[in-house]
Amino acid sequence: MSKQDFSLRYAGDRTGFLLIHGLGGTPTEMRLVARALHRAGRTVHCPQLAGHCAGEAELLATGWRDWSRSVVDELERMRGLCDTVIVGGLSMGAVLAMHVAAVRPDAVNGLALYAPTLWYDGWSIPRYAFLLKWLINTPAGRRYSFVEREPFGVKDLRTRSLIAAAITRGDSAEAGLLGTPSGALKQMWDLIAQTRREMPTIKCPALLVHAREDDIASLSNAFYIQRRLGGLIDAVILDDSYHLVTIDQQRDIVIERSLALAARLEQAHRREKTPKLHVVAAE
Repeated sequence: MSKQDFSLRYAGDRTGFLLIHGLGGTPTEMRLVARALHRAGRTVHCPQLAGHCAGEAELLATGWRDWSRSVVDELERMRGLCDTVIVGGLSMGAVLAMHVAAVRPDAVNGLALYAPTLWYDGWSIPRYAFLLKWLINTPAGRRYSFVEREPFGVKDLRTRSLIAAAITRGDSAEAGLLGTPSGALKQMWDLIAQTRREMPTIKCPALLVHAREDDIASLSNAFYIQRRLGGLIDAVILDDSYHLVTIDQQRDIVIERSLALAARLEQAHRREKTPKLHVVAAE
């Protein structure tokens, strides 16, 4: 486990966002969106998932249930602070958000799904990548590591150069791991299989944001989720971003639509709290 906690927490009003980073990533992926939501008055927590922000050994010492527990623990903390909680995430973080909404429907009022990833089929993924599921239990498969490469999920050139520099420095707390070990990928696939079974039971409203040019996970991921979730979905397709929509050049749209979801849920909460008037007919 990583000894240092890089979680982000911003105190605000009684409407909160619990935002989850991706596999092998860090809370930094959520920082720009988190700060903007906080400037709008919202409470925002971005927990560090178990085993993350350190090295491969720490990540491999954990599994998807440990990552889920990180989110549920943070959710419990937020329910003491907020009347309304939106759970969201980036990439695998979005899958975790859906899973938590399925197992804790009483505690999750809405979902914010940023580039949700059920399978790696974006334009930058090697065509042979699908073979890994068949090879995962072989010696070669167990040694495999999915290595990030250009464009690192980012279309904005300046942001991409900052990520590349952090990777070169080996700063896993800032840029995440350069390579995701196959053991962690296998845990992610198990989480995805579980969540796909749960999707029809998820009834809360959801925001789904995906880039048309996503280099890691194509739009087929968004289309699948849109068909399977059991509640209302606000789907947004970005036309000038890659995978990391929370830090790329259309993040303002991500922020705007997330705040709109919060406003709708607030209105619904106020309607529920408003006493009903009972009119008695005169005799």
